[in-house]
Order: sequence, then structure tokens, then C-alpha cells
Amino acid sequence: MEINVSGIIIEVRKKKIKNMYLSVKPPEGKVTISAPLSMKRGAIEAFARSKIDWMIAQKKKYENYPKAADRQYVSGEILYFWGKPYLLLLQEKGGKNSLELSEGRAVLTMRGNSTVKQREAYIRERYRAMLKEEIASLLPKWEVLTGLRCCSWHTKYMTTRWGTCNTAKKRLWFNVQLAEKPVECLEYVILHELAHTKVSNHGAEFVAVMDEYMPMWREVKKRLNTFAIQ
Repeated sequence: MEINVSGIIIEVRKKKIKNMYLSVKPPEGKVTISAPLSMKRGAIEAFARSKIDWMIAQKKKYENYPKAADRQYVSGEILYFWGKPYLLLLQEKGGKNSLELSEGRAVLTMRGNSTVKQREAYIRERYRAMLKEEIASLLPKWEVLTGLRCCSWHTKYMTTRWGTCNTAKKRLWFNVQLAEKPVECLEYVILHELAHTKVSNHGAEFVAVMDEYMPMWREVKKRLNTFAIQ
């Protein structure tokens, strides 16, 4: 369901929750309200109107948010790996493609006359490899800590979420873009999805799991959601 409040289009998602929650997310400044299943449209609109100044301020903040679509993967651009910025230096020559991170620089070596799509594809696969390596290291730690287990996990590029879980099959998926974010954000998503192997919703039981094993999870979630999902 969508509502229009003072010209702002807001997506409304009904969930099994007790209170309403408002979010404005980059890069486009998409506005979403999560509301209890029984909440009437009028009450939701009133809630949105009470937050109109905040919504406008947040949307303005994201107007000039850098988008991955603008990247050419050439020297001078900034790439992020585990939350740290690296100055991209592109060199084209013979031999194998490679990416080396050192002292704040990301040296991308590509075979001559590479295209933007080729450079992007290579960088994306490096992100995937880095993420898989980190998950393979961190996931067992969280499984032991929580006593929760997944049957399998995978990585893919997603445009609307950082991770997902098939509760019935205990299968986890992680967004490759997590390799750009701080490691604590990946750990939050790992715990979040592991919790879903036990609880399919975000109710009190889910919150209890998060509170027990990562007391600061709300702060980490807030930090993660300041980043764009491209």
C-alpha cells in the first residue's frame, strides 16, 4: 500500500508489530512506514504528517548521494572495502586482472582497453570472494555462540535487503555489497539471519535473540541502513 502525504510517496508495510516505524533510505530517499496489521489508514497518515519535517530533511540529505551507477572504475574514484575508503588507481596492461589493497589505495590492473562493464564485473567478483571468505570465518563463531545452525549459505547481489533466510530450509543469503561495509555490519546481518532460522518474524522472540547475543544491534543496524543498497 502507498500513501501520499504532502507530496511524499510513502510505502506502507503491514507487519506483526505493536508500533509504527518510519525510515528514509538512500540513495533515492525512499520512505517506508512499518505499521501493525490492525492500524487504520487514517492513523498511519496522521503519523506520517507528524514526521513530515524529518522526512523532508532526510530526503534532502540523500539528493546528492553517490550512486554506483555513476562509477566508471577509473583512477581517482573511491571504493570501499569493509567500511574503509580506498583511492582507485587503474592500470591497463597485459597479464592477469588483479586488485591489490594497500595503504589506502586500490590498485586495479586490467588487461588493455577494458570496458566499464568488464571492470565492474571484476570488482564485483572480488567483493564476492572477500565476502565469502569473511562469512566462512565469522558464521561458525555465531553458530557456536547462539546454538543456531544454518543448512547452507550463499551470496548474491540484492537491491532491497542485506540478507534473507528461508526459515523452513534454514538457508541463508547475504548481499555481496556487505563487503563494502564495516565488518560489524556483516556480523549483525549474520546474527539477524541466524535468528530467522528459529523465528520467522521480527517479534519479541526475535528481538530477545538479538538482545542476548548483540546488545548494540540497534546501533549497528542504524549504521548499516545509512548505506545505500545499489
